[in-house]
Amino acid sequence: MKYIVITIFLLITYPYLSAQQIPLPSNLPQAHPRLMTTPGYKPTLEKQLKEDIWAKEVMQGILDRINPYVERTQTEPDWLYSRLMMYWKSKATQVYINGGVYSHADGEAPVPTVRFGSTRGVSSPFSRPKIEDIVPYMDDTKGVYFRNTSKESSPLEWVDQSNVSGGSIESVNEEIMRIAKDAAFVYWITGDEKYAKFAFDLFNTYMMGMHYRTEPVDLGNGHAQTLAGMSTFEVIQERILNELAYLYDFIYPYIQAKHSDKTDIYAITFKKWIDISIKNGVPHNNWNLHKSKFILKVAMVLEDNRTYADGKGREYYIDYILNKTSARQWSLTDFMKYGYDYDTGIWNECPGYAQGVTKDLTNFIRDYDNTFNQNLLPYIPVMVEAVKVLPQYLFPNNQITAFGDTYYGGLHTEAMSDMVRIAQKYGDKENEILFTKMYKLFEPNAVQQGTPEKLAPQVASFFTSKPLALDKNIEKGKPGDYITQTFYAPNVSWFVQRNKYDDKQNSLMISQYASYGNHAHSNGVAMELYGKGHILGAESGIGSTYFEKPYLEYYSQFPAHNTVMVDGISKYPEMLSNHPFDLLSCYPESNQKEGYYKNITFSDVYFLEPESRSDQNRLLSIVSTGEATGYYVDIFRSKKQRNGDKFHDYFYHNLGQELFIQNIKGENLNLQPSEEMAFAGGHLFALDYMWDKKSAKTNEDYQAVWKMSFPDGNHIYMNLWMKGYPNREIFSIKAPACKAFRNNNDFPYEVNKSPYLTIAARQYGEAWNRPFVSVFEPATEKEGKSIRSIESFNVNDASPDFVGLVVNNKSGRTDYIFSSVKDEMVVYNNMAVNGTYAVISEKGNDFTLFLGNGTLVGGKGFKIEAAEKVNAVLEYKNGEYYFTCDKPVTIKTEKGKQINKDKTTYQKIKL
Repeated sequence: MKYIVITIFLLITYPYLSAQQIPLPSNLPQAHPRLMTTPGYKPTLEKQLKEDIWAKEVMQGILDRINPYVERTQTEPDWLYSRLMMYWKSKATQVYINGGVYSHADGEAPVPTVRFGSTRGVSSPFSRPKIEDIVPYMDDTKGVYFRNTSKESSPLEWVDQSNVSGGSIESVNEEIMRIAKDAAFVYWITGDEKYAKFAFDLFNTYMMGMHYRTEPVDLGNGHAQTLAGMSTFEVIQERILNELAYLYDFIYPYIQAKHSDKTDIYAITFKKWIDISIKNGVPHNNWNLHKSKFILKVAMVLEDNRTYADGKGREYYIDYILNKTSARQWSLTDFMKYGYDYDTGIWNECPGYAQGVTKDLTNFIRDYDNTFNQNLLPYIPVMVEAVKVLPQYLFPNNQITAFGDTYYGGLHTEAMSDMVRIAQKYGDKENEILFTKMYKLFEPNAVQQGTPEKLAPQVASFFTSKPLALDKNIEKGKPGDYITQTFYAPNVSWFVQRNKYDDKQNSLMISQYASYGNHAHSNGVAMELYGKGHILGAESGIGSTYFEKPYLEYYSQFPAHNTVMVDGISKYPEMLSNHPFDLLSCYPESNQKEGYYKNITFSDVYFLEPESRSDQNRLLSIVSTGEATGYYVDIFRSKKQRNGDKFHDYFYHNLGQELFIQNIKGENLNLQPSEEMAFAGGHLFALDYMWDKKSAKTNEDYQAVWKMSFPDGNHIYMNLWMKGYPNREIFSIKAPACKAFRNNNDFPYEVNKSPYLTIAARQYGEAWNRPFVSVFEPATEKEGKSIRSIESFNVNDASPDFVGLVVNNKSGRTDYIFSSVKDEMVVYNNMAVNGTYAVISEKGNDFTLFLGNGTLVGGKGFKIEAAEKVNAVLEYKNGEYYFTCDKPVTIKTEKGKQINKDKTTYQKIKL
């Protein structure tokens, strides 16, 4: 009976437990401003402007930017507002679009109305002029006078609006409203009404024009109808709402005193606008957050519910984004439960978007708290993990991994500083210490007091970005506090391996990923490789906007990635994708910080390539052979489930100005021009983006060398050895430029304009029993390669998919590598293995037995056996034994001694 009562209680209370409501803030401020600051803070700011150098510098920067415009309008009042992008003469009310392209506008309002955008993110030679070059009162419902950048001196020319570079029209209005916002702030802090009038004329012209505008209509009644906002093709691009809300908040006293008859119109316009933002969009990715930010800012400057006949005031909208879920706008908690992995803290989008979402969320929490004095963190505690995990995205050169729609670049440290501010305000010492240590480690400009040397000359610098006072007694953290040797994020299908990750020059790192979550590419099981201070096997990038052919046909597709394509047809939806790999085994355990053997890591994954219905298995490993040396192992098996394999193509792209493809003797292969790798034959368009294709057929082992030449003569190389098989053809290819780096500052050549030098290995027939077996070693000119030779070995009676390698190092070390898919014992030269992966190393009297996901490894007079699959390492060095295992094993010596070991962290033992 007791269990029945408990069950009934849980059934009754579960909906409330699973859908916790965030309470609305109490004592909502009634005065304006209230969004970025409050009237009560004004004396503090006035004091800072008199006494603090940083505040004076920020203020002067703002005045220097806006005063030329303000002074110009003293004699020409319409000089600036006449340059707004409006339907000045036609006064059109209804905008029509064809999907992501502007069509036309009709209808007539009593006042000029706001012009809609041109396209959804498609670039063109026609771009916006500077403000001073804009034709005043420019109006044509079909076109504009913009700069034609394809011609010398970029003359102003009339162009159909649909041919203007995407976002250009909106950016003019955003820039002008940003100037108006700054002027409104200056009015608030100084009381000088010339700034108020300047800001009001701009605000009123725009808002009255938007008041008479209606929701755009998609002529095809397609997906675009559910995305469009009032001013642009995507509700998440309504950035102008931020400027309008801040502007209105700062000049509200002026409007009440001089133009009180307009406040109802402004409220109606604001509410219509954010109602459409709620109605349209996408709830299951970063869009939900971007919309919420805009909605919240507008909601904050509205009055209470009771002020409006429809009862929809600020409480209504604040509660909506915090607690309500509708078709295209989810509550904050529902949105975060969908997107975040509460165990890892990883957001389910590519790294660039993911760390942006985390930063935007901490900004949201910070701004909300600044306005309402209400801390949202207790209601969304995953944010602590979400900020803590950010460093896991880093390569050893402090650039984030760039899978999916991501650029290489630094870590966003603003989320860390936001967490410090919140912790300080609410006396949370634990979080203050955690995030202060992080911030001091990863923010290059953090000085002793934690203040960047210069704050940007913008209004936010006085409030949300004002100097951060860091506790001087808290030391900066260490990389190992936040970055682990392996890390797995299942909600984006990403696994990373690192070795010596605190050594920028000599560390190794593999970033491996499939396609799961948002802003993913159609890339199968792909990888990035790091070496000698650079991401050498880099992602190709985005290449263009998401709506243009270079992205759709090449950069988001298999051949642009370091992966394997089947029959020339491997493809599935990019962007929001649902094609993860299965992590079968790995070492060490994800996120493990201590107690493991550090010199070898591995991962073994399975992937179903859906287009060709192919099974794919990729084993990747890092083997460290010394303080400055090591190499990568890549064994990629691929086969169609229903046979009929035509061919499998292994692609690898690497930075460098030169690529040499050679036999094992170092002689260049006799590569001949080839058109075999092409769209012709029913293959992907992506193959026709590549050029200068040359190939040679060989069943012998071969190698490729990429050379990145530096002026100082210490060139960087990536050395690739690959095992030969019958029916193998090797291609040298020039691929479209790597666009994943925003600039070429770290490189001796123009990476983003140069061909991306690529090797493709084509295996005719299946590639499961004749897999792509590769060993990569990065090296420098001065140090040279550490590997002397690599060869493969076969084992009698082993399954045909077995791979055996012998890697001989110049140091005298020899590594024997075993890789199996089948559960079977293989024996070679007095060594025995039953496992997914094993490395048996010897150098003089020292040796290592490494077993990955297996039940047996034997050699050097020892045998490790387990009843179930285990990761285990026995190391002998300098006359002493070291051991670790993650499940119970038995160690047997050649003299018959048996030692039983339970799960054991890496430690010295006696045998």
